[in-house]
Amino acid sequence: MIRWHGHACFEIVDSAGYTIAIDPHDGYSIGMKPPSFKADAVLITHEHFDHNAYNTVAKPGAERYSMKEGEFVIGGKHRARGVRFYHDKVKGRRRGEVVAYKIEVESVGVLHLGDLGHVPDEKVVADLKPIDVLMVPIGGTFTIDPREAFEVIKIVDPKIVIPMHYWVRGINLPLQPVDVFVDIVKDVYDVVRAETNTLSTTADELHSITRTRVHLLSPPS
Repeated sequence: MIRWHGHACFEIVDSAGYTIAIDPHDGYSIGMKPPSFKADAVLITHEHFDHNAYNTVAKPGAERYSMKEGEFVIGGKHRARGVRFYHDKVKGRRRGEVVAYKIEVESVGVLHLGDLGHVPDEKVVADLKPIDVLMVPIGGTFTIDPREAFEVIKIVDPKIVIPMHYWVRGINLPLQPVDVFVDIVKDVYDVVRAETNTLSTTADELHSITRTRVHLLSPPS
């Protein structure tokens, strides 16, 4: 199960209830409701205030991985890999670097791109494939914009895309809304507007998808 808590914050829960958080925010700093779950492990793509609120979601003694590169294991059972990218288009000179994480949870490969600021090299992305679920920023200003996100999706070629890091009601960051992105991709990919902020799927279900699906999760209320 994957649940979006707004901005770039996601909760991933396996069948045993083990919970992984990625890029938690504290809510108040960006004008959103704070995440309401507790995680066994917290992954942070970079140490900016809207992505590194470990104490907001961490259970006592939760594992913490901040900008961790290379291969590692989360909770003794979920394989992960961190790959360094840039937060901007000038090789990090403006906003630094980010570490994207690929996590394999019960045979489902999830890639969270953090605040990716450029279209990555295809050879680097090829080493991360196959990707079942891609979490990609689309809001521009601090990350890639909707059209650049479209280029990234074509390179990654996932089964499901979950857009993130865009403007929603209440957020106080100058980001573009999701409809700008939808207008760009709607003729190429299937677009599904979910009524909740949760995606539940399995490896078998994902493998049956023949055309990339853009899954728009509802912002947390």
